[in-house]
Amino acid sequence: MSYPVFFQPADGWVGDLIPFQKDGEFWLFYLHEVRSDPKPGTSWNLVTTKDLIQFQDQGVALPHGTENDPDFNAYTGSVVVDESGIHHLFYTGQNPKNLGKDGLPLQLVMHATSTDGMRTWVKHPELTFGAPDGYESGDWRDPYVFHDPSSGQWRMLLAARHAEGPERRRGVIAQCVSSDLVSWQYAEPFWDPRRYITHECPDVFAWGGWWYMVYSEFSENFTTRYRMAKSPDGPWLVPDRDSIDGRAFYASKTAERDGRRFFFGWIASKEGNSDGGPWQWAGTMSVLEARQNPDGTLAFGFADELVDSFWDEVAVTFDGGLPARLDVPDGYTATVSREDLPSQFYARAVLDISPGTTECGLLLRSSADGDSSYVLRLEPKRGRLVFDRWPRALTGEAQWHVSGDVPFEIELERPCSLPPGEHTLEVIVDGDLLVAVVDRQVALSTRIYDLPAGRVGVFAGEGSATVTHLEVRKRTDN
Repeated sequence: MSYPVFFQPADGWVGDLIPFQKDGEFWLFYLHEVRSDPKPGTSWNLVTTKDLIQFQDQGVALPHGTENDPDFNAYTGSVVVDESGIHHLFYTGQNPKNLGKDGLPLQLVMHATSTDGMRTWVKHPELTFGAPDGYESGDWRDPYVFHDPSSGQWRMLLAARHAEGPERRRGVIAQCVSSDLVSWQYAEPFWDPRRYITHECPDVFAWGGWWYMVYSEFSENFTTRYRMAKSPDGPWLVPDRDSIDGRAFYASKTAERDGRRFFFGWIASKEGNSDGGPWQWAGTMSVLEARQNPDGTLAFGFADELVDSFWDEVAVTFDGGLPARLDVPDGYTATVSREDLPSQFYARAVLDISPGTTECGLLLRSSADGDSSYVLRLEPKRGRLVFDRWPRALTGEAQWHVSGDVPFEIELERPCSLPPGEHTLEVIVDGDLLVAVVDRQVALSTRIYDLPAGRVGVFAGEGSATVTHLEVRKRTDN
């Protein structure tokens, strides 16, 4: 029996993560989502890991308040440690009964401390504060606290909204400052693009001469993005590829260990456990490692520890063997393995793409003839990776019973550089979860419900690609 790649508690779902690294171990606090009606309050639960492979569920870390407390829902925040070794936990308190003057539930910054190494927390309700005038009182959340070495002060960033302006462009990362982590003063906004509804789960860190700001864009895209600057005061630059992943990987926050930076987020589930279902809030935890390119931009891929945990080779054979030259100047061709894939696996394919090729990539959980599968499609002419499935949608058994021109899920499109030559496509699948990585630069996560089993294939369309290498590995017999 194998152990899961992606953590999810047995009694719920993983919401926003608050990662903290302590003595080489990651303490991953998260919002514990329970889907029941009526909904219970939201607590901070905790899972720990030393190797990013095995996770220990520690249960409730910060209990939510009673039905009458302002923190009936204990929402996202951050954890820091002061010079004396006391840990400070800042979080969002919300109670549907606790309404502001605009009639919306108040969101408040709340504070707890631990003097026993984060084993227990003491709440300090007297230190609670909300949004000042000029901001909406119902959007004052996700306090992220960091120490600014240039000023010697602590800075708190908050997902907030201006009280006035275009309804969907009031988003702002508000800011407070403190010298002691107890008394906070309102300050000028940290980032005020006037572009989105708001910017959830802000995160800031310094690395290799650059500062990075991470936020989850609360808009029609629901995408986690980053900006970069030479100081924490900006100006913030927009990288060419500014997103961490696609629609399904959200609310990612970061932690560092041994000079390496990891992004912890959740892969959303879908309603009805169906490929066609709408995305839901919360899901299953996933980890990406960021690597710094020479120009300071960030690349995203699997941690080496995770890849190395798949140690058993899975036999996959093809008619004609490998390497396989797929040469179709004006057509399409695919070759599919003789064997089915296990439900949990790591795959790595190297494709040498010829100039002018329209598409190539991998088929997953494919039928024997390749006509039904999930598709990871590299499109060099458009500079992107997309996730697709074929057939996309049917409404009957006859040829003409097709429900119109339904495209691939545009929320699962990832820009990437695909010049002629070799490119590496890595994939980890575990049950209904899939994460793909191109050239250790670009990541794409999603759910795969409707096709529970099948084979692996490679394909090309309108051009030529040579599959020089394809391996599949598993952890144990599963």
